[in-house]
Amino acid sequence: MFVSILKRFGVKLSLNDPRWGRNPEDDRKAQDGRRPGDGPPDLDQMWRDFNARLNKMFGNRGNNNGGDNNGGPNREMRGAGIGAGVIAIIVGFIWLASGAFIVQEGRTGVVTTFGKLSHSTLPGLNWRWPYPIQAHEIVDVSTIRTAEIGYRATASNKKLEESLMLTDDENIVDIQFAVQYTLKDPVAWVFNNRDQDDTVRQAAETAIREVVGRSKMDFVLYEGREKVAADVQALIQTITDRYKLGALISNVTMQGVQPPEQVQNAFDDAVRASQDRARARNEGEAYANQVIPAARGQAFRLQQDAEAYRSMVVENATGNASRFDQVVAAYAKAPGVTRDRMYVDTMQQIFSSTTKVMIDSRANNNMLYLPLDKLMQQVAANDAQIGSKSGPVQVPGQVPASGTPAEVTQALEAVRQRDERSRDSSRDRETR
Repeated sequence: MFVSILKRFGVKLSLNDPRWGRNPEDDRKAQDGRRPGDGPPDLDQMWRDFNARLNKMFGNRGNNNGGDNNGGPNREMRGAGIGAGVIAIIVGFIWLASGAFIVQEGRTGVVTTFGKLSHSTLPGLNWRWPYPIQAHEIVDVSTIRTAEIGYRATASNKKLEESLMLTDDENIVDIQFAVQYTLKDPVAWVFNNRDQDDTVRQAAETAIREVVGRSKMDFVLYEGREKVAADVQALIQTITDRYKLGALISNVTMQGVQPPEQVQNAFDDAVRASQDRARARNEGEAYANQVIPAARGQAFRLQQDAEAYRSMVVENATGNASRFDQVVAAYAKAPGVTRDRMYVDTMQQIFSSTTKVMIDSRANNNMLYLPLDKLMQQVAANDAQIGSKSGPVQVPGQVPASGTPAEVTQALEAVRQRDERSRDSSRDRETR
């Protein structure tokens, strides 16, 4: 910058210029007759030429003849003082301007004075005392940083010294996970620790080994992966707060949890067997859930039916006993009438459900009493035989024309025997 200012005022500082530092009026002939490669320029003449140009710039024109640069030591000292002052002002301005710095959005500037914390700045244009008095460091507090444990960049690029760890049941698991974090205290992040990213990685590795060491292998591989991630996140945050690192752990993502590659095949077989066992168990439970409710329902229905039957039998027995008591009381008062009424009711009950022929053999009457449905069936059969709409009407009490004599005889004999039994039982009741 200083060179550009001198060039703007016409001062040439190139050593390859043959007239650099010479008075163009006094040494014109000497400079014109000299070649560029004859030797270095005269330093005293360069300084005098520089002072002359400064004097012209600030109004001290000097001698109009142009060749008298030896106006006395006071003139030269004053010109040198002015030149030094201008240079000092320019250098001081540049030095002060070097203390300005810009902090982008999402970042924080940390200013130190002779290496000691002074203050922190907000986003925007800021100024501090230039070096070596003060210095600043811009810290990104909005970007989500990531620490990878067990791998680098991709899951295939494993770091076995970080990923292999021992569980509580003395099994080895291979775990790759990533820790995402931001900065909540930029001052603590800058001053309290060295190699902050590596510190977070080591804290994460310590936390995962502690959590896995307290857990079973199946729990880590399957149902407990989310809980392991949550416990690791909380433990990493505790460690970083203890170290006053100024980091905020936002998330722990499990990239891969599996047994070591050397036993992967055997472990897969064990997993498939476990899955088959779980499937068979689920099928058995489904069948049990289907059969047991049906059996319980059927048992309950049978129990209800039995209760209903018991209630019916008990009530019928109670009713019959009560009716028998009433009949006994009535029989004691009027035995003959009660006996006839009992006989009539019994016959009515029997004949209401029978389809047999009854013959009154006591009155030597040949009239047959048939049920009405049998009479209707006989009429329909007679009509079908003669092929006419109206067939011979059978008189009640006569033997059907379509019946065979043997059948009629058997029916009459059965009715006669039954009537004889009825009369015998009636006589027995009368004698009693």
